[in-house]
Amino acid sequence: MMKHLIRAGSLVLVATNLLYGQANSLKSPDGKLVMTFSLDSSGPMSTEGSGRLQYAVTYHGKPIIDASALGLDLDDKMPLGENVKIRDTKESSGTDDYPLLFSKVSHVHDAYNSMSLTVQEASDSRGRGLTVEARAYNSGVAFRYLLPVQGGSSDLHLRDEETEFRFSQDDTAWVLALPNYRSSYESEYVRYNLSALSNQGGVSSKFLIGLPTLLHQPGGAWMSLMEADLEGNSSAYVTNPTGSWAGHMFRVKLSPRWDDPYYAVTGTLPHHSAWRVLGVADTPGALIESNLQTDLNPGNRVHDTNWIKPGKASWNWWVDNVNQNGDSGNKQFTTETMKYYVDFAAKSGFPYFFLDAGWYSGDITKMNGKVDIPELVKYAATKNVKVWIWLYSTSVMAQMKEAFPLYEKWGVAGLKIDFINRDDQEGIQFFYDVGRYAAEHHLMVDFHGCHTPWGIMRTYPNVMSYESVLGLENNKVGRRDSPVDRAVFAWTRSLVGSMDYTAGAFDNQTEDSFVARNASPQVMGTRAQQLALYVVYENPVPMVSDSPQNYAGEAAAAFQFLKDVPTTWDETHVVGGEVGEYSTVVRRHGKEWYLGSMTNWTPRDLNIPLTFLGSGNFTAEVYEDGSNAATQPKQVNIRKISVTATSSLNIKLAPGGGAAVRFIPGR
Repeated sequence: MMKHLIRAGSLVLVATNLLYGQANSLKSPDGKLVMTFSLDSSGPMSTEGSGRLQYAVTYHGKPIIDASALGLDLDDKMPLGENVKIRDTKESSGTDDYPLLFSKVSHVHDAYNSMSLTVQEASDSRGRGLTVEARAYNSGVAFRYLLPVQGGSSDLHLRDEETEFRFSQDDTAWVLALPNYRSSYESEYVRYNLSALSNQGGVSSKFLIGLPTLLHQPGGAWMSLMEADLEGNSSAYVTNPTGSWAGHMFRVKLSPRWDDPYYAVTGTLPHHSAWRVLGVADTPGALIESNLQTDLNPGNRVHDTNWIKPGKASWNWWVDNVNQNGDSGNKQFTTETMKYYVDFAAKSGFPYFFLDAGWYSGDITKMNGKVDIPELVKYAATKNVKVWIWLYSTSVMAQMKEAFPLYEKWGVAGLKIDFINRDDQEGIQFFYDVGRYAAEHHLMVDFHGCHTPWGIMRTYPNVMSYESVLGLENNKVGRRDSPVDRAVFAWTRSLVGSMDYTAGAFDNQTEDSFVARNASPQVMGTRAQQLALYVVYENPVPMVSDSPQNYAGEAAAAFQFLKDVPTTWDETHVVGGEVGEYSTVVRRHGKEWYLGSMTNWTPRDLNIPLTFLGSGNFTAEVYEDGSNAATQPKQVNIRKISVTATSSLNIKLAPGGGAAVRFIPGR
């Protein structure tokens, strides 16, 4: 056995020539993560120097991913990767350095080491082959497949991937189990051990799991399973196929095409898959802080971004079109009622009003007479407010080229596109087509009823936000959204960024007093928690969802925080919490810092060091649960205190409670 040690910058590549294969290891810049590629020669078709392509990952020298298969199912042949020889390896290092617009940080600087591993099928005289491109960052590892022209053919017919994640232990996972490939990703993240996803009391079973997924190795690493750069591909799900109560693995399942579900991706070669992304850290908060997903997406394609402006918005749908007289319902869906929401936005200092469904019938280029959008836009302009409009996705697919130039002419600021409910290859292409064509017509985009984010906002920064969460709207019809769910979403859905949860409800109730209702909707949890959501959750265009009347009177003092809180950030740090229990997040905008903390139904006393503040004196404006908030959840205590980086902040969180803090530097 002979070893060769090759150094390239900070990369260390160990190439070991074995009798039945080769092993190639890639290290993160800090050396804590090691990703190793090798060939498994134990298969019946393996020959000398060939085998199944696989990889493994260690963190701090401890296994987190055991040997796991790599490969692609192409056409009707044996999976490509089942019996291959390693033909070439190339290694390099680099740094992702770029501004990140309208996000949790304003600038990213992430170093990585990379490797390209080219393999060729041992038994194929035509030389079927592929390249695995891998990167190791300090915050995780990622890989994707590069497919060249195969045997003189440029046709691509990809059925699925053979990609596995064989976790070294029966990790704890918070998973988004979905019913099929046509959902809106709006469900609970449920805590399971990996083996439970394959076997229920001795009965083999399967879950279709959407990404992202949060995992914790007992006594070890925290991990996030994600995907990035989906252009030209379908989305990936994972499932545990073992059927065994001892099995703890995931296998990738690609969303099938709607027109031909036998295939997931068709087209021409060469082709690259999406990135399979494994975030790895010592704490779950570090996964939230990571920019690994946007690192792996193409850079900004919108050359002039000056017209893209983040900011908060008033909204008519949550409160069923309540007008200035307190009347509600469809009869109030009129131009005059919508002017009332424009006036409220202007008075509050919000730059936007989101007009929801009901202004057209079928044809998205023709108004149905209920709301005159050009008139509303013109009126809003006199108040220094701009208007977003709601659209049904299938109508956008059919009429995008006709409608977007018209909306630009009307002066519309952005589009809320709803009920997409697909992430097959054509569905994913729809996101890119909308992002590109909307940018050409100076339109921002908020996707609803859709796949979770995968980093497209770096490529098209006019794509501002996504729903893909079990949001506040569920309080109108049932009890599915509560402080319990919110305490989980802070660690799971938040892994992939912007989330249009539609917070801001001020008719706050205890768990027992809450009543689900469409008119005058209520929400479980305290008012201070609703304030905290604007810091804990990331969204550059958040709605302030409740009726303008509910922010007046005694509520006005607490509403001041919603006027003040920014929507984009220069820094983000998770400074405390426990998955599914509570979360404390701080974010910096310019020289000011903001803190949001929230809990499930368990009350908590927190002592939060303020070391993140840096030098200087600050005034902390604290909005926290009142002393009686456990039974009177609308009660908010507001106080101002002088603090420095050596101070600690003591806050009490009521059941379903929260706290929101603005730190203003001294002059």
